[in-house]
Amino acid sequence: MGLSTPPQQSTTATLKLVPILQHTFKKPIFLTHPNNTSGQLFIVEQNGKIHIFENGQLLAHPFLNVSNLLSTGGERGLLGLAFHPNYKKNGRFFINYTRKLDRATIISEYHRGSNPNISAPKDKTLLVIPQPYGNHNGGMIAFGPDGFLYIGMGDGGAGGDPENRGQNPHELLGKILRLDVDSGSPYDIPSDNLFANTGGRPEIYAVGFRNPWRFSFDRKTGTLWVGDVGQNAWEEIAVVKNGENHGWRFMEGKHCFLPEDGCQSKTTLTPPVLEYSHSHDRCSVTGGYMYRGKKMPTLYGTYIFADFCTGEIFGYRNGKFSVILKTNLQIPSFGEDEDGELYALGYDGSIHQLNQDTPSPGPHQ
Repeated sequence: MGLSTPPQQSTTATLKLVPILQHTFKKPIFLTHPNNTSGQLFIVEQNGKIHIFENGQLLAHPFLNVSNLLSTGGERGLLGLAFHPNYKKNGRFFINYTRKLDRATIISEYHRGSNPNISAPKDKTLLVIPQPYGNHNGGMIAFGPDGFLYIGMGDGGAGGDPENRGQNPHELLGKILRLDVDSGSPYDIPSDNLFANTGGRPEIYAVGFRNPWRFSFDRKTGTLWVGDVGQNAWEEIAVVKNGENHGWRFMEGKHCFLPEDGCQSKTTLTPPVLEYSHSHDRCSVTGGYMYRGKKMPTLYGTYIFADFCTGEIFGYRNGKFSVILKTNLQIPSFGEDEDGELYALGYDGSIHQLNQDTPSPGPHQ
């Protein structure tokens, strides 16, 4: 068993990682930009600190330090950061973390401080989601092109989703959530959310996920791409739309997970756009980005993602995908800057920019 489409090395260009920072951080798990034309990059450490990288330098003082609030270790900690689309004017940003008190997932709002490189200390809690186990917390938050805040929630942990939370419409676990943080107190519900009016939790946008650790929006088309971590056999990448059911725990990838649950009869489930098996030591998908930058022209319009265990970086386009780079990194996340260029984070504390060497023309070209 192998990839759904056999992996092949790219022959049109050579992808490379350009080191930006080496062994600088403690478990960096996300990188993003603040939508303010500053060129700044914000790097999130799982232990609770957010750092700013600007003009080739790492600023000495963290932008935010919430380490005293966190339950850390394993899949817990500070897991997500999202800047409001109008951050340049309103200074609002949001974080996702697991709380020390009870390991619940907290979605909290902060504001830029009087020193724009240091957050104001006061926050506002938007959402508290109890966690029954210590793993599968999800963690990704991002604003969609519709201006709403999207939140990826794992199924609550253990193995095999023992309480079937991914399919329970009255649970926020195992879902993609969507909030309107520009109205309501502390938020409002978009009117077209799946259960906005009846039948389940109104925050739910889509159901049936095991652990949607990293997702992103195509900056050109607005398409939502989700990397959902598998159980024992299959990892998947899903394109997610409002109201869909992506199958877990009926399905793992495109395969029945628990046949006794009657997965064969579930005709309304949305399959992933691609999957790969746990052969060749692969074990955990790291969702990435549809590439829309300029530094890697042959990869424009390619969805780039990775496997955490092998360090392989994959590219997917036109229904096919391949290994485009083999690394020695454990890659917990990719990041995107304001120009659409991509970065790979190493769990060893390093940050790398993705770039490529295009082949030189031959003598008769």
